[in-house]
Amino acid sequence: MVQEFRFVIVGGGPAGLQLSYYLQRTGADYVALEREPEPGSFFRVYPRHRKLISLNKVHTESPVPEIRLRWDWNSLLNDDPELLFPKFSDEYFPAADDLVRYLGEFQRVHGLNVRYETPVTRISKPDDRFEVTTADGTVYRAECLVVATGWGIPYVPAIEGIELATGYEAMDVDPAGYAGQRVLIIGKGNSAFETAATLLPKASMIHLASRQPLKLAWNTKHPGHVRAHYGAILDSYQFKTLHSVLDCTIDRIERADGRFRVHITYTHAEGETAVLDYDRVLRCTGFRMDTSLFDDDIRPEMVRDGRMPGLRPDWQSTNVENLYFAGTIAQARDVQHASSPFIDGFRYNLRTFTRMLRERYDGVPLPATEAPGDPDGLTARMLDRINWSSALWTQFEYLCDVYVRAGDGFTHYEDLPEDYATERFAAEPHWYTVALRWGREDYGDVFAIERRPRPEVAAESAFIHPVIRRYRGAELVEELHLLEDLLAEWRRPDRHIDPLAAFLTRQLVTGGS
Repeated sequence: MVQEFRFVIVGGGPAGLQLSYYLQRTGADYVALEREPEPGSFFRVYPRHRKLISLNKVHTESPVPEIRLRWDWNSLLNDDPELLFPKFSDEYFPAADDLVRYLGEFQRVHGLNVRYETPVTRISKPDDRFEVTTADGTVYRAECLVVATGWGIPYVPAIEGIELATGYEAMDVDPAGYAGQRVLIIGKGNSAFETAATLLPKASMIHLASRQPLKLAWNTKHPGHVRAHYGAILDSYQFKTLHSVLDCTIDRIERADGRFRVHITYTHAEGETAVLDYDRVLRCTGFRMDTSLFDDDIRPEMVRDGRMPGLRPDWQSTNVENLYFAGTIAQARDVQHASSPFIDGFRYNLRTFTRMLRERYDGVPLPATEAPGDPDGLTARMLDRINWSSALWTQFEYLCDVYVRAGDGFTHYEDLPEDYATERFAAEPHWYTVALRWGREDYGDVFAIERRPRPEVAAESAFIHPVIRRYRGAELVEELHLLEDLLAEWRRPDRHIDPLAAFLTRQLVTGGS
């Protein structure tokens, strides 16, 4: 049997549900295919120790639902005020099972066209349309294919003897089974630290090892790097309890005398080598996208050690036309930066992505509104957006608002990827982006930053703050930083309103000269 759709989505997890919701609202011709009987199958297994690292800040001072979403990292966007994740859990670090329950309810309430227990077995493109074959022999033909499968398989690094290690996906999660044992954890990401934190009261020695130095989220500003609530293992390392964080290359793993013998070369020690014995070796090296479903001629180009697909600025495959990616695997354009791998980031990406799909395949223009052309009116519009939008807050330095000069005013586009905007508006002689950005990184101790709270040195701000960029075609002409603010309220006349109005006056009246 052959079924025809304009859009076929492979995957019915959080990203598949969010994209289905938006397409359904627009009346698009779509279907989503999910191999499991219910949504959220990944979160039925992971994280293995069942606590999420995505924040659920239920209690905020703002009564505005849009602003509250800045600290709600688990909700999918929708029009039902009761269908938000804080209605399902009030824990700051919620349980994974609560997210599974929430996703199931999201599907039930919205009645999305997701076909469960429909595993995809092959993806081909014999002509100008994709053919997605499922286990029952049905072929879904589509003009546009969106893959939202999430991480498909574990990432296994090329280490001799790595098959001797137990993967994160298969390890025993009962810490009692590690009592008195020496444990090597390969990896230094959140799954590695999640595992180490669980074993800390029982194991006699825990080493976490990888080539690259540890990246702490409070330094990098990326929520996917190691979070502070795993700090106990770092305390143990610094307080000489034999638990350690090692920067090293693992050269070989072998069995010897009933233990695992691991040969390493230290990264920062002039090539020093060592041989260490362990009772357990655990592989916590993350995941990668599974591309085995694709025919060879349309297999997507992969980047970042083959973990994720390469993307154009519109989330389209770099090497296959009309093939797109959504959700956690669609992060190559801002990897280890904004929140695109996580629900609180990709929910906004997918709202914009839906608009792009509608424009390309249904001829519906990208939504835009008219904005004032005078400096004071434009200042008010820009600051209203930056003070209200949760998309710009969460997707800092990635999504931006765009203002394109049109006659005496401006055309205002919301929440576009900045690299997409610089391509789309490269022929426009006068346009702006407005985004939130982190500032300088030369402050040393993140908890002891010296500040100069004056508008004329706002570019020295270290905290997230508004940055307005003026473009002439593809050329960045000038940019303005507005001072950081403790409460993220950019409304002060002396610090925010007046400097922005003066900047826009100069750009509009003198062309920036």
